[in-house]
Parts: sequence; C-alpha cells; structure tokens
Amino acid sequence: MASNYMAEYEKWLNSDVLTAEEHAELLAIQDDPKEIESRFYGPLEFGTAGLRGTMKVGLHHMNTYVVRHATQGFANVIAAEGEEAKERGVAICMDCRIHSMDFARTAAEVMVGNGIRVRIFDALRPTPELSFAVREYHCQAGINITASHNPKEYNGYKVYWEDGAQLPPQHADAIAKQLTKIDIFKDIRSVPYDEAVVSGMITVMGDECDERFMRNVMAMANDPAMVSKMANDFKIVFTPFHGCGHKLVPLALRRLGLKHILCEEQQMVIDGNFPTVKSPNPENPEGFYLAVELAKQNGATLIVGTDPDADRVGIMVRSDTGDYVPFTGNQTGALLCDYLIGAKQRAGTMPECPAVLKSIVSSEMVRAIAEKNGVSCFDTFTGFKFMAEKIAQFEQAHSYHAIFSFEESYGYMIGNYVRDKDAVTASMLIVEMACWYASQNMTLFDALGALYEKYGYFAEKTHNLVMPGLDGLAKMADLMASLRANPYTEIAGTAVTQFKDYRDGSVIDLSTGERSTMELSGSNVLRFELSDGTSFIVRPSGTEPKIKVYILASGATREDAEERIARYGTFVQTMQG
Repeated sequence: MASNYMAEYEKWLNSDVLTAEEHAELLAIQDDPKEIESRFYGPLEFGTAGLRGTMKVGLHHMNTYVVRHATQGFANVIAAEGEEAKERGVAICMDCRIHSMDFARTAAEVMVGNGIRVRIFDALRPTPELSFAVREYHCQAGINITASHNPKEYNGYKVYWEDGAQLPPQHADAIAKQLTKIDIFKDIRSVPYDEAVVSGMITVMGDECDERFMRNVMAMANDPAMVSKMANDFKIVFTPFHGCGHKLVPLALRRLGLKHILCEEQQMVIDGNFPTVKSPNPENPEGFYLAVELAKQNGATLIVGTDPDADRVGIMVRSDTGDYVPFTGNQTGALLCDYLIGAKQRAGTMPECPAVLKSIVSSEMVRAIAEKNGVSCFDTFTGFKFMAEKIAQFEQAHSYHAIFSFEESYGYMIGNYVRDKDAVTASMLIVEMACWYASQNMTLFDALGALYEKYGYFAEKTHNLVMPGLDGLAKMADLMASLRANPYTEIAGTAVTQFKDYRDGSVIDLSTGERSTMELSGSNVLRFELSDGTSFIVRPSGTEPKIKVYILASGATREDAEERIARYGTFVQTMQG
C-alpha cells in the first residue's frame, strides 16, 4: 500500500461521493507529497480498541468514509452470527467531539443497510452507559464514537460485543480481514437515517436508559446514611472537561445525598473544541486550574474531573498545607480498593471469594491491600476487555466475585452492569469514600498517608518514549526486538533477577537460568523484576506512537521508594540511544 498512496489519493479525489468541501480539502494538498503520503499510505489499523485518528479527509484519518467502511466490516461479522444477531442489533453512542453525532448516525445507517437493528442515543452519553445498554437490552454488539481523552483533533470508533466489553481479539481480527475485501466507496450498504427511524429499524434511546443505568449505579453506594450526616459540611468541585459526565455524575452525587456540588461552569459547557484546556485529560493536573480556583473560593475538600467520554476519573485533594494536589490513578485505586473492602465488611455485603483485578502495569500496592484483607488479587493485560474476560471466567467457574477492577490510567470498574471503565460509578464512590474519611476527621490526603504507614511505601512512574513519524512503528518494533534478543541483566546498577515476556508467557530466572511459564501470554510486553523489588515494564502503546515504560517501586520509607523512581527514571532516558 505504501507505494500506492498517490493512486489512492487520485481515487479519493476523483470519487463522486465526496462533498465539495471534502474535495477542496484534498485539492489543497495536491502539491504536498508528504501530506498526501501521510493521509493515504495505508488505512487506519483496526484493532481491539477499534479505530482512532485525527479528523481529516483520507484513508489514514477519521472521516465519514472510514466510519462507513469500518461499519460495513463490522456488519459483515455480526451478520455472520445469523439472523438472531441482526435482530438483537447494535447499540450506538457518541461523545462531545466534532462530528461524533454525524459519525454515529453514519454507522447506524450502514448497520440498517445490512438488516441490523440499531439502538442509538439521542445525544452524547458516558462510555459506561453504552456498555450497560449493550448488556441491558441484550444487543449483539455496540459502537461508541469517541476518542476518549485525546486532543480535540481526534475522534475514534470503539467496538463492543454482546457482553458489553470491548471487542475480543478474534472479532477485531475478523473485522480487519473484512476491511481488506471491502471497497471504501463501492461496497457499502446503507439506508438514510430518518427513513430507518420511521421504519422502526432505529430506536432512539434517552431518559429511560439513563434511569436504568442510574438505578444500578446507586445500588453500588455502601453507606448513604453516613453521607447524609456529612452532607451539610462536605463540599466538592466537579468538572466534566466539556464532555459526557456533565449530567449523570452530578445526578449520582445528588442522589447519594450530597448538598454542595460545585460544578465548574465554563467546563460544564459541551464543546468538542475543549476551549479551556490544552488536553481534556484528567491525568494532566494543569487542566484542573479552573476547578482549583473554584475549590479555593469555596473551601472544597475534593475536586473530581471526568474525561470527555466519562470513563476515566481524576481527583485533586486538599493537602495538609491547604493546596490541592493531584492523585495518580494508582493512588486513587489503592484508596478505593481499601475503602471498598472496609465498607463491605462494615455493611456485611462482602461476597464469598472476593477478588480485585488490576492490570500488569498497575500498582502492586493494591495486591498488598487485597491480600492483607483476605481478598484475592489477579493481574490482567492492559485493557478492561481483559478484566471483563476474567470476570466471565469467574462467572463460568462459579469461583470468585470481583468487587473492584482498576488500571493505573485512571480507570475503575465496579458492579456487574458494565464491562468497561466507569467514571460515573467511580466518581460517586470516590466522593462516598471522601465523606467517610471526613467523618473520621481525615481528608483523602491523610488517608493515603495512613495507607502507606499500614501497607508500605509504594511509588509508580510512567515514562513515554515517543516515536512519531512514518518510521515510528519500525523504531518501536526494533527496540522491543532488541530487548528480547539482549535482555537487561542490570538496570541503573541494580541486578535483574527475573525476565518475563508476556508475548509467549516465558519467565527466565537470571540467577539460575531456569525457564518457566506464567498464566498470562499473548501481549507485547516485557517485564524486568529487580533485586530491590522494583518492576520495570516496557510496553508499546496500542493507540499512540510511543513505548511506555512503567516503574513500580516500593521501599521501607517514602524516600526509598522515590529514590528508586528517580534513579530508574534517569535510566529510561538512555533507552532510545
């Protein structure tokens, strides 16, 4: 494909389906071969997370034609499941981004054109509600038009299967295979949106689905009576970063019994241009500047922010100096894990054989908390579809009951009604937790300090080795191949005791040379266990041109843990040569 990008460009330029505006956009780059190559050297790769890219006209970007093409491939895979699958249909959702509603309706038109029923939301909704809708209405599949927390230029196409989780690898591969056979312009079947609504093939979802979802969310509350007692004094600031959390997160907090919910007005405005922030990502503390100002003015204890599709949540906590400090996803995860175990024990609602799930790159503090409290802890690959898979195994075997699942990248899943990260439920539980600590005269800042005293000092840091450009993927592959061929035997002066390759599940003990295998395999991740207990993990990103390096350290004191984070962080900078 790489050598045929000019032919592909000409094909698009000469297509009679493009609008005049789209045609003009392509005509404007006719003297820019590099731009033409970047748009047409190959299609956006369809993976288990679906598609994600910047919004431009071209084969390698997000636009109506790429959405139509992907949906036709997905429709073929659904149709192959039989008539019942087509009747059960597809739930479709969208976020606040530019063109999200257009792309969602385009997907609906193609599904109906293939005889597949559609349930589509009347407006933007949180990602977890799409996962819920797939399960609640027994749909065969789901589509969510979202680029999550990416910058405003991006959009994406996430795909879900009947369990409400993102697509398993075999179905993603089946769609990718279909896409190689389908012409992006000629082979698409569709029915106009309004016609499909009139015919009954499209059902529009709204408040009724919200209510069903919210009933499940509120059932996760552990101690509403305690919240009511604290409600007069407890103040929280909330920001949805211009996105999908604007309605249901404040609603959940009000139903929990909170009285003082201060919503950051500028960021409550739905806007896919995200005008008040460089990046609408709650992982970036600088985006909270307006919320911090509001919190200072009103003496709020806690700030909660959800990303544009409301599946991730970040918090800022008032510290002992009165400043508002950001907590990492790992810190919030550790706090929630400990709180949920305690709350369930106090309420007598702990299930038999409880378990928590975490990704392989997330804090080992959660394992320490779980196991010290008699709760099992399981690792999964990065991505909530793998956690959903694990929960399905538990259900099938009638073994464990997952009470909490989390990833370091600010994603948390609680309850049995969603199979993806859920910032609506997590936000409610974070606030309930903060109220409970307030009833003990503690802030979450105090609470985290107490957890470190109890379970040991843990620290984590993620570094990104960015490798942009057309040769970026090749550089990423070269680095991973090099580390497999010549694994580190020491890192920053500390001996490597064990080398794990999650691609084939192999484990090598470096002191004895003994080889063994682990339960997890099939993911391009390398893990180096060091003699001081630190884990050094190398993983290519699934959605961006970078390799992520995770350092998971612990120590007898906070200083020990932080020194290790700093020393190994310096080593990471040498990895690109």
